[in-house]
Amino acid sequence: MDVMLLAGTRPEAVKLAPLALALAEHPHLRPFVVHSGQHQGMVDQALIPFGLPVDAWLDTPPRTTGSQAELVSGLLPALDDLLRRVSPAAVVVQGDTTTGLAGALAAFWRGIPVVHLEAGLRTHDLAAPFPEEGTRQMISRIAALHLAPTAAAAAALRTEGVPRQRIAVTGNTVVDAVIAIAERDLPARDTALALLEMEIAEAGERLVLVTSHRRESWGEPLSRTLAAIELIVAEHSDVQVLFPVHPNPAVRDQVTTALGGTPRVTITEPLEYPDLVRALRLAELVLTDSGGIQEEAPTFGTPVLVLRDVTERREAIEAGCAWLVGTDTGLIADTAAKVLRGDLHPTHAGNPYGDGNAATLSVAALEELLNLAPAPRTAAESR
Repeated sequence: MDVMLLAGTRPEAVKLAPLALALAEHPHLRPFVVHSGQHQGMVDQALIPFGLPVDAWLDTPPRTTGSQAELVSGLLPALDDLLRRVSPAAVVVQGDTTTGLAGALAAFWRGIPVVHLEAGLRTHDLAAPFPEEGTRQMISRIAALHLAPTAAAAAALRTEGVPRQRIAVTGNTVVDAVIAIAERDLPARDTALALLEMEIAEAGERLVLVTSHRRESWGEPLSRTLAAIELIVAEHSDVQVLFPVHPNPAVRDQVTTALGGTPRVTITEPLEYPDLVRALRLAELVLTDSGGIQEEAPTFGTPVLVLRDVTERREAIEAGCAWLVGTDTGLIADTAAKVLRGDLHPTHAGNPYGDGNAATLSVAALEELLNLAPAPRTAAESR
C-alpha cells in the first residue's frame, strides 16, 4: 500500500524524511515521495542526506506572478491526476504550506484519507502568521488523522471538536531528523561555514546563527533585526555571526545591503541540512523566525531568540529553551547580551518536541487508520 508523502519546501522534506524511512521498513506500507515544485530543487537537496529519492515530480505550469492563487491553481490539477494514477492508501501533508493545503484538498476530494503531520499548532490569530495559521486550520477541518507533535497541540485540536480517536501525539519528526544527522557528525560542506568554524576555534570566538525568512518579517521588521545584529557584533568582540540568507531576492538584497562587508558577519546561501545542524550545534545563540529551528535547537541546548511577535510553538518558550523577542532592535540586542554574558540560560530538561521516536509512533497511528495489524516487532525491540 502506497502512502503518498507530499513536500514542496525543505522543511517539509526534512520532517517527512523520518516517516518515509520508517515506512520503507514496514511490511505492508511503502512511502511514495512527491515533490510539488513549490521551491525548485529544495526537496531533492533535503532528502539526499537521508538517502531518500523523490518518486514523482508534479507537472505544473511555470509560475509568473508568484501568488498563492497561481500556485494552488497549478498544483490542484497536477495532484488530482497523480492521485488518480497512484491511488495511494493515504496522503500525508506536513505543516502549514500551500503545498500541504493543495494536497489535502485534492486527496479529500478523491476520498483519500488525509494525514496531517505536525497538526494542531495554533496562534488563534489568522493574521499571524499569515497565511500559515489559516492554512493549518483549513487542513485540520478535512484531515482523517492528526499527528500532533505535543500534548498542547492535541488539546487545541480537541477544543476545536476533533474527535480524540483521530489524534495521535507523536512528538515532532524534526527531532528524529536532527538526531539522525547529528549522530553522523558530517564535516561542513559549505566553504564559508568550514572557514568560519576554523576561525572560531582558533580565536576562541563564539558563533551566533541568524535566520529570517518569514513573510511577516520582510521590510521594516527585518530592518530592525539587522540593526540588532549590528549592535550585537559591535558590543561583543568575540562574536561571529553566520546568516544563511533566504533565496527570496527582496530578503537577500535587504540583508546584503545592511550587513554586507560588516566585520565578523558571514552571509551565505541557504545551508544544506547537515550544515545547518552542524551550525546549530556550534552556536552559542540562535536568532530566528523559523519554526523548525525553534524545534531543533533544544536538542543541543542552544538558546533561541524567536524573532516573531507570536509563536505557535509555545512549548519551547514555556520550557525555558527560547525567548520571544519580536523584531524590536533594543529587545533583541539586550536579550542576546544577557545570554552571551551568561545571565540568561536555557533549561536542560530535554527537547519539549520529542525524543526521536515520532516516526515510529506516526507509523503506528497510520496502521490504525488503515486497519492494519501492527508491524511485527524484532527480537531486539521486544526486549
